[in-house]
Order: sequence, then structure tokens, then C-alpha cells
Amino acid sequence: MWARAEHVGSLLRPDELLATRRAHTAGECGHGELKRAEDAAVREVVELQRQAACPVVTDGEQRRTSFQSEFTAAVDGVAGVDMNTWLRGDWYSDGADADRVAAAEEPTVVERLRKRRSLAAEDYTFLRSCLEGAGGADGAGPVGKVTLPSPSLFASLWSPQRPGPYRTLDEFLSDVVTILCDEVRELTRLGCSYVQLDAPHYPLLVDPAWREFYECRGWDYRQWLSYGIELDNAVIDAGRPATFGFHLCRGNQRGRWLVSGGYDDIAATLFGRVRADRMLLEYDDERSGDFAPLRHVPDDTSVVLGLVSTKRAELEPVDWLLRRIERATTCVERERLALGTQCGFATSLEGNPLDIADERRKLEHLVATAHRAFNGSSPRHTGST
Repeated sequence: MWARAEHVGSLLRPDELLATRRAHTAGECGHGELKRAEDAAVREVVELQRQAACPVVTDGEQRRTSFQSEFTAAVDGVAGVDMNTWLRGDWYSDGADADRVAAAEEPTVVERLRKRRSLAAEDYTFLRSCLEGAGGADGAGPVGKVTLPSPSLFASLWSPQRPGPYRTLDEFLSDVVTILCDEVRELTRLGCSYVQLDAPHYPLLVDPAWREFYECRGWDYRQWLSYGIELDNAVIDAGRPATFGFHLCRGNQRGRWLVSGGYDDIAATLFGRVRADRMLLEYDDERSGDFAPLRHVPDDTSVVLGLVSTKRAELEPVDWLLRRIERATTCVERERLALGTQCGFATSLEGNPLDIADERRKLEHLVATAHRAFNGSSPRHTGST
């Protein structure tokens, strides 16, 4: 699987879905009504991506409250998890004070993890049916991608003060990996050819405060990195022969971010050892550093340059994007480069400060610029331009 343009995965939720989800949470409608709204939203975002000529299509994570929430939604064993569990920390944006998010209560492991339903297999089956309707599931059209969290991201759910039935973090994460390995095997069995692991917690290690947060759970940050990669590789190996992408960013919520800093401290270990086929890397502004760390990416791994921001509606100038791509070729061969978004448009339900029309323009701009950069032509869109 090779695409020269790709967005990370999540897409803005339509107003109708958000309203139905609020009604469901308030007990004003049943699960069946929510599922119908989710199905309609998935069909809508698949059509939006088709109109933008996206070569890689997702379900936009329309059924999730956040990109990692399906784990605790589908798996029993952890209590005290809400939206803010995933958003804790100081969030920053240009010209504004930090927005501090704290969880209402600390998550607690109350019993051994038990998978109650699939995390993404049913969602992929529905996405596959949408792609078959668009002529894409047989390889003649866009590739369907499923996103899953990196297993070590869930280290934040366990602590030595609240260990539950797990004596160590290693024991807890072993069960996390078992569940994710089972999930990717099922996805592969269903015909999924592209899985992406999202690992925004690794770039957080460039920040001393976040290093301390993770080191309090047992290891220094270099051990953390090595251990996390070992777990990622277990999931990747279980999901073969599917192609695996690996996404890194520095936080993405309502146009805000968590940390700044280049990949330099983590690149040699992370880029060199994770067995992913595609690295989807945030590179939309100076917070991400320069391209020098890309020299650590193995020769058989492609790099999706996340130059197109999902944090703002303005379109990046084409000449700027082309210059950035050209600069990256000093570190990675052009044949291994693609153009992408820096992160998703809606890491959680709240989404970034764009509307769906902005999102459509961004995707069309991304695809058209990628064609110009790598193919010397523009794609034919089936929707508005």
C-alpha cells in the first residue's frame, strides 16, 4: 500500500451526531438511535473523503468520544475514566494562557482487563461496506484505514498507588497488548490492509514534566521508550500482513497542543526500532523541530510529512509546502515521502476550530498539493473545489 497523500484519521463530527450523542448521554434516546446517527455520520465522512480524492479513507472515528476512548469503552476493568482522563495536562495555543485540564477522578484498575466487544473490528466492517459501495474495497479505489492507540499510551490508567489486581505496570500492559493483538488479528481476518497506531505520548517525553509523569510509573524515559516500542512491535507483528502506520504528535485538542520540541532525543531509538511501514509525523510548524531526525528512519519505511495543519482553517501556501517537501528530501529520498496532516481534525468530540467546509478544503488542498509535489499533476475531485 502506497499513497502520497494521507490524513491522520479523525474527522469532525456532524452537528446531528453531536446532538444525538448528547441526547443519548442524557437518557433521551436509545442506543439504536445513536447507532443510526453514527452510521449516517460515517457514510457522510466517507463521501467527503471520496469527493476530496483521498487515497486513504477512515471512518473519521465518528463512533468514538476520543481517539483512544474505545479501549475503555470496549474493555472492562478500569473505573473513573471520563473525557478529561485523556486530556489531562496544560494545553497551549498562540497568544493564550495555558488551559489546565484535570480529570474529575483518577482512573482505577478494579479488576483484570476483559474484552467485552471489539474496539474497531465492527467499525471496520461498516467502513468496508461503505467503500464497497464506492468501488474501493477491492483495491481499485481508496484504502480503508483503521486507527488504534499504541498500547503503552494506557500506562496512565495504572499507578503504583492504585494497582488493583496487577502487581506491576508490566503485568497490566501485558494484558493491554493481548487485547490489542487480538483486535488486529481480527481486523486482518476481516480484510483490513492498513492499521495505524497512534502514539502521541512518545513526543511528550521531550518535556521534563511529562517525563516525570511516566517515570513515576517505574522507569526512566529511555527505558520507557524502549519498552513501549517492544509492545508496539508485538501488536504490529500480530497484525501482519497488514501495512502499519505509526503516528506521532505533540497533543491536538481544540487547536491546542501539550509540548514543543523536535524528535531529536527519541528519533534514533523510535524511528530505528519500531517495525512500522509508514511514519506519520507532525511537522506543521517550528514546534516540531527540523527534518534532521528523519535520517534515522530505515530505508524500507516511508515518511508522511504532517505539514498540513488541522488546528486552523487557513490553507498552507502551496509554495511553502513544496519547499518543505524539498527540504525533507535532504534527509529522506523523495520516493519515500508523502504529504499529510499533522494530526486528526477531531482528536475528541470537541474537534479543532474549523468547520466541515474548512475540513473539506484542507483535504482537497492536501491531495492536490501531493499530486503536484510527487506526480506533477492535480487529481480530479468529484466534489467542490
